[in-house]
Amino acid sequence: MFWSSTRDFTANGFDLPSLERSLRRPRTLFSAAMSLLVIVATVAALLPLFSVLYMLFERGRANLNFATLGGLPPAPMTVGGGIGNAIVGTFVIVTIATLLSVPVGILGAVFIGEFGPETKTAAVVLFAAEVLTGLPSIIAGVFGFAILVVTTGRFSALAAGAALALLMLPTILLTATEAIKSVPLNTREGATAMGATSTQVVMQISLPTAAPGIITGIMLAIARAAGETAPLLFTCLFSNYWTSQTYPRFLPKTLSDLMKPTASLSVLIYNFSGSPFENQIQLAWTAAMVLVVIVLVTDIVAQAFARPSAD
Repeated sequence: MFWSSTRDFTANGFDLPSLERSLRRPRTLFSAAMSLLVIVATVAALLPLFSVLYMLFERGRANLNFATLGGLPPAPMTVGGGIGNAIVGTFVIVTIATLLSVPVGILGAVFIGEFGPETKTAAVVLFAAEVLTGLPSIIAGVFGFAILVVTTGRFSALAAGAALALLMLPTILLTATEAIKSVPLNTREGATAMGATSTQVVMQISLPTAAPGIITGIMLAIARAAGETAPLLFTCLFSNYWTSQTYPRFLPKTLSDLMKPTASLSVLIYNFSGSPFENQIQLAWTAAMVLVVIVLVTDIVAQAFARPSAD
């Protein structure tokens, strides 16, 4: 029941002046000061981010056009050129890493969340995943070099994808595990009571329900992998050519197309940012802007999946 008048407040012992908000009261003053402090801290945290974005877009947009996005890197002391093969190479390498890490991460999460949550194996896997989350990316590059580059005798997109998969795996595994564990127990028990097998419960109940969380983890892992440089320096180096020499050049046709040095945006930025040639420096700024846009779009998509549905 709501109070209908000031007389009702007074009659029931409420002192209206004491309920008024005034900065002269210590508690109200403290609340206002803390709110102001939070606003200032938020602005201070966002200022570097927007400063970097402004600098990238201001310097990168000057050379942004279809010729740049679809061309090949220029030779030293020449003008023009583009970053097309680096964009394609980044997508190829990240796709390989995704194909290698996603099945392993989801299968591991299903085992931990559904079949053996209290087993020693699950505890060991979770501990290893948590350790891998802090693994320096350069160590992943050394791993890819030692396992694939030395074994095959060549730098390749496949080796780069394997190194990035090592960095993506713990993020996918941990987020998928938490998403599967968050599925209500009564939903699983209800499906089991209706005669569903364990496989049916996983495939038709747990995974579809946990899909938003799983997809969020995958997108965040992809965003991290797309911006890595150190693993690629050890595994695929760089190339001034397309991944394939036959049309369409942006699609690898055979395994040999993946078993050769491959361009990427992060390595192009690393190589060209220290160049003495202004044209290559400008391409590095453009490549940095494109890479940041790719990462931002990936993060926004991940946040969209992570947002709870209206129902």
